[in-house]
Amino acid sequence: MAKNKTKESTVLITRFSALGDVVISVPVVYDVCLAHPDVQFVMLTRPWPAQTLLQRPTNLTVEAVDLAQYKGIGGMRRLASELRRRYAFTHMVDLHSVMRTWCIGLFMRLHGVKVARIDKGRREKRQLVKGKIHRQLTPSMERYRRVFEALGFSAEAQFSGYAPIDATPIVAAKQPGERWVAVAPFSQHRGKEYPLSLMEKVVAQLTEMEGVGVLLFGGGEKEKQALHPFTQKFEHTISVAEIPHSFADELALMQQCDVMLSMDSANMHLASVVNLPVVSVWGATHPYCGFMGWRQSEANAVQLDLPCRPCSVFGNRACRFGDYRCLTGISPESIVNQIKKIIYG
Repeated sequence: MAKNKTKESTVLITRFSALGDVVISVPVVYDVCLAHPDVQFVMLTRPWPAQTLLQRPTNLTVEAVDLAQYKGIGGMRRLASELRRRYAFTHMVDLHSVMRTWCIGLFMRLHGVKVARIDKGRREKRQLVKGKIHRQLTPSMERYRRVFEALGFSAEAQFSGYAPIDATPIVAAKQPGERWVAVAPFSQHRGKEYPLSLMEKVVAQLTEMEGVGVLLFGGGEKEKQALHPFTQKFEHTISVAEIPHSFADELALMQQCDVMLSMDSANMHLASVVNLPVVSVWGATHPYCGFMGWRQSEANAVQLDLPCRPCSVFGNRACRFGDYRCLTGISPESIVNQIKKIIYG
């Protein structure tokens, strides 16, 4: 691709992972692009999360990079050099702030590129999980917005979620009067995952509701195998994990649902950008950490008020008691009741 010589500024945006964090950035990145149509923006991420960046503003380019091809400091230097030759960047917005992006930022600075990076609020988050404070911290989305503002790219909220997505139907059409509940029971870490035995009771109660269909979301062979027994045991239940599909297909399917049940995970954020209400389950983590879904209501967050919560920002620490009482103590009925409030008004 030739260098863009017609734009006054060309801005590199870096956010490699995780999937949920990339999706959280969508409303902010799209707002900034829409507010600055004469600026060229380039989003650098991995191939997998890049697939979720749909309906992009015309001045946003997505570079999906396989980091296995750029190992170590030397690899980051080569990547930065390739990108500079291609786009002639004037600014870099680092939404990730990890060793890789620090290196890229350094090599950009050496060539006169203005760089700003996210303040993740690590100190406050440590205080939160240690119980020294207990209050809402700055949401990740606001932290992203501040990085753009530091370089002069402020923006009013314009993005309103993805418009209807034109994708391949992967399940039979929704019938008039039917309500679909999307259920995404998995998370990367044990401390954020509602026990599958209890989730089975949730699904059982949902499928007993007249006119309600349950769509089970998950990725990977392990999750596919875990969800398969649900479809064998309960009527009106489909495992989307067992159907080959793209991210666009999945997001289009979410747009047809009435509500999603999700953990503090990427699915909550995917549902958010298609304006799907989410009943979220929180265990070791807490909305106070700043990762609540875009435009999602904390009133729909199902959680227990325990003195040990939150014990982790990401849910990756083992339970100090060994029983994950923050999750096992949540009754299936409390989750189902919250879902009913949304689908029945």
